[in-house]
Amino acid sequence: MAAGNQRHRVLARRLVLASLLLLAAASIACVIVGWSGTPSAILAAALIPPLLLPLPGIARGDRRTHAWATLCVVPAFVYGLTEVVANPGTRPLAAAVLSASLLLFFSLVAYLRVTRPQPARQVPPMP
Repeated sequence: MAAGNQRHRVLARRLVLASLLLLAAASIACVIVGWSGTPSAILAAALIPPLLLPLPGIARGDRRTHAWATLCVVPAFVYGLTEVVANPGTRPLAAAVLSASLLLFFSLVAYLRVTRPQPARQVPPMP
C-alpha cells in the first residue's frame, strides 16, 4: 500500500504543478490580449502575484502551502467567472482561466487528501 500511496502523491503533485502553470499561462494570455475593459497592469497585479506566492512551498511539496494555496486561486476564479458571464468578447480566454482555476483548486484538494496523515493505530487494552 505504501508504494501505491507514494505513486498517488507523485501524480497529485505533478497535477498541481501542471495546473498551476496552465492557470499562469491563461492569466498571462488574458493580460497580453487585454480584451476586458480592465487596464492590463491592474489585471496583471490581480491575477499573477497570487499564483507566485505559493510557488516555493508547492515546489518543495509542503502540505501546509498546498492548503493555503487554495485561497490564491480565488482571484483567477472570480475573474474567469465574471468575464464568462458578463463579457462575450472575452469568453474564450475567460473560460480557459475559469477551467484552469477549477483544475488547480481540485488538484490542490486531491494532493491534500492523498498526503493526509494516517491516524495512529490504537492497540485495544488487554482485558
